[in-house]
Amino acid sequence: MDILRCKTPLSVRKEIAVHLLAYNLIRTVMAQAAHIYGGLPRTISFKGTLQSLNAFQDKIILLPSRLPELYEALLQGIASHRIGNRPGRNQPRAVKRRPKNFPRLTEPRKTVHSKLVPTGNIAYA
Repeated sequence: MDILRCKTPLSVRKEIAVHLLAYNLIRTVMAQAAHIYGGLPRTISFKGTLQSLNAFQDKIILLPSRLPELYEALLQGIASHRIGNRPGRNQPRAVKRRPKNFPRLTEPRKTVHSKLVPTGNIAYA
C-alpha cells in the first residue's frame, strides 16, 4: 500500500479498505496456524506467510476437490515459518523510494505533447 493508485476519494477509501481486509485475512490465517500447531501468532513470520500463500495459490485453484488437505498443508507450512524473540529491533523510519529525475505531469498529456511538437503533423494516439 505504498502508493495509492486511485484518483477519486471514494476509490481511495475502497483501495485502503481492500488492503486492510487482505492484511486482516492474512493475520487470521496466521492465528489459525498458531492455534493448531501451538505457539503465539506473533511468533509466525508475516513474510513467510505471504510466501506460503503465493506458493499454494495455484494448487488451491487447480485442485478445489482437495481443499481441506491443501489448507492443512498450508497451515503447517505457515506454522513452520517461525521468528525468534528480537529485542532491540528498532529501526529509524525513513523513505527509501528515491525521487524521480523528471518533473510531475501536472496538465493533460495532450497539452504537453502539443507544446513539444510545434508543427502538429505527428498524430497523437
